[in-house]
Amino acid sequence: MTDRILIRNATVLTQDDALGEMAGADVLVDGDRIAEVGRGLSADGAKVIEADGDIVIPGFVDTHRHTWETSIRTSAPDYTLGAYFGAILDKFAPNYRPDDVYAGNLWGALECLNAGITTLVDWSHIMNTPDHADAALKGLRESGIRSVFAFGFPNTSIQDWWFGPDYAGSVERIDADDARRVRRELSDDDGLITMALATRGTNFCKEDVVRFEWELAKELGVNITVHVAMDRFGYTKMQLRRLKEMDLLYPNTTYIHSSHLLPDEWQLVQDSGGNVSLAPQIELQMGHGWAPAVTASSLGIPVGLSSDVATTASADQFTQMHAIFASERARKHQDAWEEDLDGNTPTPDLLNSRQVLRWATLEGAMVAGVGDRTGSITPGKKADIVIIDTKAVNVSPVIDPVGAVVCAADVSNVKTVLVDGRIVKDDFKLAADLTAPRQAVEASRDYLVGKFGDPEPGWLTAPAAVG
Repeated sequence: MTDRILIRNATVLTQDDALGEMAGADVLVDGDRIAEVGRGLSADGAKVIEADGDIVIPGFVDTHRHTWETSIRTSAPDYTLGAYFGAILDKFAPNYRPDDVYAGNLWGALECLNAGITTLVDWSHIMNTPDHADAALKGLRESGIRSVFAFGFPNTSIQDWWFGPDYAGSVERIDADDARRVRRELSDDDGLITMALATRGTNFCKEDVVRFEWELAKELGVNITVHVAMDRFGYTKMQLRRLKEMDLLYPNTTYIHSSHLLPDEWQLVQDSGGNVSLAPQIELQMGHGWAPAVTASSLGIPVGLSSDVATTASADQFTQMHAIFASERARKHQDAWEEDLDGNTPTPDLLNSRQVLRWATLEGAMVAGVGDRTGSITPGKKADIVIIDTKAVNVSPVIDPVGAVVCAADVSNVKTVLVDGRIVKDDFKLAADLTAPRQAVEASRDYLVGKFGDPEPGWLTAPAAVG
């Protein structure tokens, strides 16, 4: 089997400022790396993928997904954030077995690959035991996805682990010994799976716990990813200010949601070298607040997009791109309306589609901490590549290829996916056999829903037995 692949005659949206957007171009992959990008490339003995007229992009990056929840997909379509805490984290999560984590992670990672997501930040706050951690990693490994395993904390009781008796009072800490064990296992910072620390921050923990976890991340040499300023849980807490007072504004920290950060807190993110991960569909749907991508970008803060929870919305980057593009432009239009601009005056400072695609790819890779190796089609970077079919009825005819990806395409148009130079999806079909993973995740669903108790209002009742 050849380790050289030539993708020929495509429109290549490199996300590399030096290369730009190239029509009728080729991409040569040699082993796990991108070797060349240009026109008329030749490669004797290479596997040739004819991509005439199709669009080639870097693989999408999902910067924050609770992948373990895949086995309870769509269990909470109508939930607000508060209801999610009370049901998903307080009722489902304590009942998760390691096998459930494995099934959810494997199926969720395969879902990513099918949708053209080649890098996943797995925000894993289901570390109920070391076996749960091992099961999460096993699912990621078997899928073949590039991933950042954000090691978190147990979800065994919402009162102990999130709110505590005074609504911001967890005194429980991440299992440091197990985090150290996992870090030894993920010691290769250039490997296909790397590590981060998923923490709760000053809104949910006693401050000695916050300091312990931040210092643990520094000891392990990994980045922090933390939820901030979401819904009423973050609006009044001013978490970034308190982190500054505690001298815990570490560089490369990812601040998830950030919907209600105050102006001085945005400045703290910028000054400290932080970044943001936004889940626009979930933030709009569940009540976190607006996804403030334009605010972050105006300060030069890297923005990544994320799917967050499959319990409540679609978990792909096309959904996130549509949501962020519409919501951020809607806010600008509303501002213009309220300013009573002349009807002939265009709304100023509108977000454009190229910025959205950059967030979903290159800046997402920067947020995930892997921007040096993926996120753009640049010679020398890892070959994480997606081919978008342009012949389908929802995409053809193409005029602006970026518009085709951001505004028209969906998961059904993801034709070919490469991760680390390996073809994981070819001609619209995943390479993996889905039978056993599907059976595992469906069995997990049945077990967990059975443990939950009576269905919530709006749930479909189980179908009657036949025969």
